[in-house]
Amino acid sequence: MALFFALPLAALVPEAFAERGSAFGRLFANPLLPGALRNTLALGVTAGGVSALVGTAVAIELARQPAARRRWMMALLGLPLAFSGLVIAYGFILAFGRAGFVTQLLGGLGADPARVGGWIYGAGGLGLAYAYYLVPRVALSLYPVFANLDLRPMLAARTLGATRWRAFNDTVLAEVAPSVLSNACLVAAIAMGTYGTALALAGTQLNILPLMLYAQVGDGGSDFGVAAALSLLLMALCVIVMGAGDALARRRDRTKHASTQH
Repeated sequence: MALFFALPLAALVPEAFAERGSAFGRLFANPLLPGALRNTLALGVTAGGVSALVGTAVAIELARQPAARRRWMMALLGLPLAFSGLVIAYGFILAFGRAGFVTQLLGGLGADPARVGGWIYGAGGLGLAYAYYLVPRVALSLYPVFANLDLRPMLAARTLGATRWRAFNDTVLAEVAPSVLSNACLVAAIAMGTYGTALALAGTQLNILPLMLYAQVGDGGSDFGVAAALSLLLMALCVIVMGAGDALARRRDRTKHASTQH
């Protein structure tokens, strides 16, 4: 924490607040900032939400599998986590780009390759590329939750006269929802802060905070005060989202502890 968080933060803060914080004034005066902030939040919410939903379904299926089959399925799920963002981006370009093999197959069926292959370079394609390695992260994190889920409280609620939905909502959903939401917040923060995949897919054409930051520190950028201020803004945004997920997880733990005492 000291080496990779506290020291970089200590270097950023003086740079960002030099000259009475004028870097923040230049940053907030940038007309691209509102759009970048909006697009970053939308990308994080969309990629995080889709990854959480699909990852939850995969985790449920993992928990239902026999042990031998589960092992090789989990090994396959772990593969995308080993790839860098650049490798994933180039893989998607080779598959779904304007000259990608999937695009060419669709072109052989009469589709326009330029139109079909153009979407991968926008926000939709970037969200799909993010989901490629965020879904396994969610699934592997949630698998223990569903593998250890006790269904006896739901059966007891049904025996005592609760409807199927009421029993599911009060027992199963109340148990797993905080874990699912906290994982959604985690992957949303990852999506908001990632820039390698976005840079390879969209260059600097997509207006999001990580690429805006890259433009400030790249070859054409020279305002390091604005870059430091933008870094702090992006960090604060990710911390808020991850903090919301942590609060949900803590609330779940407190609820379980109180119910255990009662």
